Amino acid sequence: MFDRKRSKLSGKVSKGLEIVIILLMVAIFAVALFSLFGHQLQHTSASIINKLGGQEMIHSPVMYCIVSEPELIPPPMNTEEYDHVEENPFLPVAQNPLSTFSIDVDTASYANVRRMIKEGQFPPAGAVRIEECVNYFNYDYAPPEDEHPFAVHADLARCPWAREHRLARIALKGVEVQKDELPDSNLVFLLDVSGSMDEVNKLGLLKRAFSALTQNLGPRDRVAIVVYAGSSGVVLSSTTCTENNKPEILAALDRLQAGGSTHGSAGIQLAYQVAEQNFIEGGNNRVILATDGDFNVGVSNQSDLVSLIQQKAKKNVFLSVMGFGMGNYKDSTMEKLADKGNGNYAYIDSMMEARKVLIDEMAGTLLTIAKDVKIQVEFNPVKVAAYRLIGYENRMLRTEDFADDKKDAGEIGAGHTVTAFYELVPAGSAIPGVAAPSELKYQKTAEPSEAAMGDELLTVKLRYKAPDSDQSTLLELPVMDQDRTWESADEDFQFAAAVAGWGMLLRDSQYKGELSWALVEELALGGKGDDKNGYRGEFLQLVKASALLERPRVEN
Repeated sequence: MFDRKRSKLSGKVSKGLEIVIILLMVAIFAVALFSLFGHQLQHTSASIINKLGGQEMIHSPVMYCIVSEPELIPPPMNTEEYDHVEENPFLPVAQNPLSTFSIDVDTASYANVRRMIKEGQFPPAGAVRIEECVNYFNYDYAPPEDEHPFAVHADLARCPWAREHRLARIALKGVEVQKDELPDSNLVFLLDVSGSMDEVNKLGLLKRAFSALTQNLGPRDRVAIVVYAGSSGVVLSSTTCTENNKPEILAALDRLQAGGSTHGSAGIQLAYQVAEQNFIEGGNNRVILATDGDFNVGVSNQSDLVSLIQQKAKKNVFLSVMGFGMGNYKDSTMEKLADKGNGNYAYIDSMMEARKVLIDEMAGTLLTIAKDVKIQVEFNPVKVAAYRLIGYENRMLRTEDFADDKKDAGEIGAGHTVTAFYELVPAGSAIPGVAAPSELKYQKTAEPSEAAMGDELLTVKLRYKAPDSDQSTLLELPVMDQDRTWESADEDFQFAAAVAGWGMLLRDSQYKGELSWALVEELALGGKGDDKNGYRGEFLQLVKASALLERPRVEN
């Protein structure tokens, strides 16, 4: 009997110990959980959620815990840089008879603005360079028929956004050069592989774009690859683009990886050194810089970089710039470098754009047919009260610069077209934004010359240099007065004017007159033509998208 009672007592003790052990384990587990997650226990019968001091207090039948509100991750900083654009005003002919500017065949602004609009972003005014938008498109201008490398055309029509004004178009067409007629090329690919390029739409797209260019080069063309990040180096020495060598060039491109800071100036110096070592007399000697423009180590201010590139351009080694990416894109830097390097500037946002710039328009991109091309227009005061050059704000020159062969200006490539518009106020009409001049005490208004009494409305003068020359050649083209209706203008005139009007709306120009998104679309439709490449149709879609975007407010 005693043994039976002891056995029962022992069983109760064992069960009690088991319960105690289980409770201890539960307690330890609970303490561990709450110490890990910061939970606080308190019994309650309520089941409510209250907001308290910016925190959510969640109550349940057995506990509540304090849960911080989700931490908001700020969007990536946008550090893109664009120069301020002060648009050209109307200038009275009596005080300003001459208008002088440098031509521009860059197309980067249009492609970059297109990217922003497709992303649902209204572009900043500084990103919209109207001349680059207009010159993105090819126009069917007649090529030269004489010894000059380009032909000059000029014509007029009523201005569609200010019917009392006229629109004058000045157009250039470079001589066409077939791919097999291009001179041998000595190219140095100067590629940014810094950490900021470590994105699919930057280094990834760059590698594919330059691989496509390599595939289209001839066996006598040469390619070297220089890269820069924290330091710079030659990845591939100058190599002929024979079918046997192309795999080596493509493999060197494929191996590129991004990382480090951006020592841009060291890379530029090394690239020019490689180009000079492999210089081809009479050939196309060119550095092609591909970057997002985010120079942050070494010689990074624009004036020093521009001086470096100008010195090299004098040795007939030109620079073209291809922009990639977004977010930290430095447009203002790259536009200046290409300008001073006697090259062109394009923005690559897709393989379609890479094909357009590097393959379809290879001759224009790689072969300069004329450099330091300047335009000077003289207006007849008897027929024109005032004029306004649309775009080209950062290409304006002083009157005396036109005849100064030391003054740098723009370059034109094989097959390129260049278009510029002037809005003209007829003589006797009020000039927008300009007060009537005060009567002078010591001077009298100059009397018009005999030529002013004729039928000429204006005269276009051009100066250009051959790529290997330091002396300019002068061309002159008088333009007769014509009162053409807008409807009689050709399709290219109408479409180019529509693009200019679109740019004025994107900038919210004070001179936009009767322009609207609907009017721009109407003008573009009238000038669309057969549009074999689809670029004009794409522009029409951009106009529709632009109309749906909200212009950001500018804080005072």
